[in-house]
Amino acid sequence: MSNGTFRPVSATQGISRRQVLKRGAAVAAAVAGSEVVGAPTIWAQEIKDIELRHVGVSYSVVKAIGDQAAKDLGFKITMQNLDTSAAINRFITQPNTVDIPDLEGWQAKLATKRGVIQGINVKKVKEFDNFLPIFTKGELDGHKIPRQGISPYEAMYIAKPDATELHEGVTDWATFLPQVYNADSIGYRPDLVGHKVTEWKELIDPKFKGKAAILDVPAIGIMDAALCFESAGLIKYGNKGNMTKEEIDFTINKLIELKKAGHFRATWTTFDQSVQLMAAGEVIIQSMWSPAVAAVRVKQIPCVYAPVNKKGDKEGYRGWCNGLGLMKHLTGKKLDAAYEYINWYYTGWQGAFVSRYGYYSPVPSTARKHMTPTEWAFWYEGKPAPEPIKDPYGVLMEPAGTVRDGGSFIERVTNISCWNTLMDEAAYMNKRWNDFKAA
Repeated sequence: MSNGTFRPVSATQGISRRQVLKRGAAVAAAVAGSEVVGAPTIWAQEIKDIELRHVGVSYSVVKAIGDQAAKDLGFKITMQNLDTSAAINRFITQPNTVDIPDLEGWQAKLATKRGVIQGINVKKVKEFDNFLPIFTKGELDGHKIPRQGISPYEAMYIAKPDATELHEGVTDWATFLPQVYNADSIGYRPDLVGHKVTEWKELIDPKFKGKAAILDVPAIGIMDAALCFESAGLIKYGNKGNMTKEEIDFTINKLIELKKAGHFRATWTTFDQSVQLMAAGEVIIQSMWSPAVAAVRVKQIPCVYAPVNKKGDKEGYRGWCNGLGLMKHLTGKKLDAAYEYINWYYTGWQGAFVSRYGYYSPVPSTARKHMTPTEWAFWYEGKPAPEPIKDPYGVLMEPAGTVRDGGSFIERVTNISCWNTLMDEAAYMNKRWNDFKAA
């Protein structure tokens, strides 16, 4: 990767506080039963008594990741899954019931405005200087990252720790720090569709009447619909990520028209629903998430993630990024533990884990250390897999020789055209989306 995107990390960056805490716990265990009582014993007790509650969506807040972090860090981490709408509602209305909010860029913007999170001191984040320039410059490999919707770069920075407005450009304080992101498109069954799909407009093609589905998360589903309608030449949006009322009306009215014509077999809200619909053949084309495509393929059922590159008049991928925040109530040793948890995410284990189901790490240089050469070649470089590919749980996913849908990391991410968002007219958009659901 050019421009020094993947910089190697020195193996001798000093002892972290996490190492000090773990060594303290080990020493405490060694002296257990003796009359020696000192700092290590106290540290071990404090670690044992700490619990961090990490709340967010299922594809980002993963039990296996929390379990590994707890094992490495020595304190308890509870992972709780909610859907996108329920999660942001919880952060805002019950902020003291969450320690680590799992935030998308638009959620970070909203949580900042509501004053429920505190700024993250980036100087305490050991790998911050190794974050990809997507997050620190708003660009990658010479390509400016589009700002339709809310890009991670736009949503990440504030001027001071208690600011309630976003800041343009990098500062010492972050609203959230990215931990997983991807470029989303359409999933389809090649055995049932019968040809390659490379454009969003295929999702609304009449030939798939009764066999198509769309995501039922209003803020995201409406953008998938907009990508379809723009791809079909039905409308040109000023900003798909921040529609006017007129554009919202056009989009929803077209969705209602399609629904009444019987085009959609279903709408889906969870990962499992999308997998079941596709695996059963009830749906053969739909907006889809990368791990869901992988989950269908693990069942030995063909499923492809459409490479919707921005060539000619094609629309490109819809990007998203989830990251770790700090709730405002965190102080003292619990806040220290939260920083340890954040830093753990960038040591590579989590980055490798999410890469194995098609997502990306903001610090690929550390993720690579926990991946095999085969995994790196397949997931990041877009090369044919030298050996069979397995998912994060060790289940066979792809045979040797398979090339990842959409190609390399650079190809996919530089072809993002818009990001998940919170529109200025969000209340009106939600009202109209409900009209679509009720139609």
